[in-house]
Amino acid sequence: MSRPAVASRRWLLAVAAAASVCAPAALAQKGAGDVVYVPTPQTVVDTMLQMANVGPADFVIDLGSGDGRVVIAAGKRGAQALGVDLDRHLLGVAIEAARREGVANRVAFREQNLFETDLRQATVITTYLLPEMNEKLRPKLLDLRPGTRVVAHDYHMGDWLPDWRETLAVPEKTVGNPGMSYIYLWYVPAKVAGRWRTEIPVGTATAPLEFELEQRYQVLTGRAYAVGSRPTRLQTPSVRGDALTFYLELGPGRPPIRYEFRGRAVGDELTGTLFVWENNVRRERAFKAQRVRQGPPAAAN
Repeated sequence: MSRPAVASRRWLLAVAAAASVCAPAALAQKGAGDVVYVPTPQTVVDTMLQMANVGPADFVIDLGSGDGRVVIAAGKRGAQALGVDLDRHLLGVAIEAARREGVANRVAFREQNLFETDLRQATVITTYLLPEMNEKLRPKLLDLRPGTRVVAHDYHMGDWLPDWRETLAVPEKTVGNPGMSYIYLWYVPAKVAGRWRTEIPVGTATAPLEFELEQRYQVLTGRAYAVGSRPTRLQTPSVRGDALTFYLELGPGRPPIRYEFRGRAVGDELTGTLFVWENNVRRERAFKAQRVRQGPPAAAN
């Protein structure tokens, strides 16, 4: 992976020239068209793949793959992987390196504009792009399958805050923040905003319950509406991939009855387990909720 790898190489020349001033010969290397690129340090590559827990079940797409080091490292972990770049010279270097490292049967490289690349097959996306490129890419990433992992080196996704961040000391790094690398991991969240309807146990009977979720990326807020009760705020609502959890408390008793929902969202259906805490006794039962009204988009794109 190289920094920065973007769709417009012409636009990049000014940035690349600046990088060549501050990067030593060991890091600043020439690709076709006199474009300077900066390889990702191997310790950063390894940490990115570790954070994303890349393994044999994964399909990794590296956007701006440079000399292929991220793709090859993913292949060595048993994953299928694809590298996308516009630089034919670097693509040739990457293909030869994959053959030499014995992973050519698991990885591939493609000359393609990263913004035109079909990402739907990916379970993991890796990038080393400038923030404005990441933000341009963000809407496409948010439309991927919930749970897809996105890992970026050094540069964030604007107001889509990461689920996990690591800071590494990298003495050989002389660009960006010299000597330091920042690695960000996101899980693409399911789109769960809207009004949902389910049932909850009340004594020996059941009662209808509706709850409303508001969503901005993976951050949720919400309220529940039960018969005979005032609107109740949902406690600690959370979504990671398609996994949704929250709890609420209802009833006049002290302590009130606690209903804890743990489910998975697929389209307009949420299924999982409901844990009911009453008088310090826990019961559990399966639950199913149906979305009856869509909410606004999870984030403004």
